[in-house]
Amino acid sequence: MPNIVLFSGSSHHDLSQKVADRLGLELGKVITKKFSNQETCVEIGESVRGEDVYIVQSGCGEINDNLMELLIMINACKIASSSRVTAVIPCFPYARQDKKDKSRAPISAKLVANMLSVAGADHIITMDLHASQIQGFFDIAVDNLYAEPAVLQWIRENIPEWKNCIIVSPDAGGAKRVTSIADRLNVDFALIHKERKKANEVDRMVLVGDVKDRVAILVDDMADTCGTICHAADKLIDAGAVKVYAILTHGIFSGPAISRINNAPFEAVVVTNTIPQEEKMKACPKIQVIDISMILAEAIRRTHNGESVSYLFSHVPFRGASSSL
Repeated sequence: MPNIVLFSGSSHHDLSQKVADRLGLELGKVITKKFSNQETCVEIGESVRGEDVYIVQSGCGEINDNLMELLIMINACKIASSSRVTAVIPCFPYARQDKKDKSRAPISAKLVANMLSVAGADHIITMDLHASQIQGFFDIAVDNLYAEPAVLQWIRENIPEWKNCIIVSPDAGGAKRVTSIADRLNVDFALIHKERKKANEVDRMVLVGDVKDRVAILVDDMADTCGTICHAADKLIDAGAVKVYAILTHGIFSGPAISRINNAPFEAVVVTNTIPQEEKMKACPKIQVIDISMILAEAIRRTHNGESVSYLFSHVPFRGASSSL
């Protein structure tokens, strides 16, 4: 195997550093800047000839700028004779635009897949894609990791009454994710059917399942403006749930999300650190974070060494262990 170099984009430097520490690596030297006309400029500060390159860049913050930066970094490494370039994208950008749900609608997730391939990426590592069939948009290898093992661990360690809980999906699309978690905890599940009149606005909700006198745990892959999960929390309390938790892989929290969570009846809103959450946590004490850097680091280590990644679909790497290469 060639040697390994890990670079960080500017979207989530803290996560990149945790992954590097976990692997026993120094982050590679890279300078990203903008010209006065807002063009992105990237300078790779060390040789990558014959190296196995991993670039960590999450689809958050200034999404379009960060995506462009990732594409330029991939291309810069590719034309500098690296042997393989892997894009590690914890939160995949444009993942919600994955189908043509009305006439003349774009399938932007497919466009992003094409752009990554054309830029020169040989492999993609991501986490909890909004729709797992997005993997089929690529003609290169894609490893879609799951936050589920870390979520199960958090539930068992932090919710004393978890054996009397019910796992709830805030929409029909998340039913598969919720049933998988419910089966592994050996508890019941429920789902909420929602009707939207337009994007980011829920018209009405119908609860399917019995949550009376139970701890309800809402599970979803992402929360943006949080209208859905806050409506769902109110619905669950009205239906007799004693406590409501929300566990989300990608906490985007844009627009009025933070004020909605502060006013909603949640015990805690738990997210992973695929997106930086430091500022959000200061504004909302209900937000708690699960660190998934060890999952990404172990996926990188296994990919670099040519080992199977499927172990990570059902296990969390041991926290104290080093994944050093």
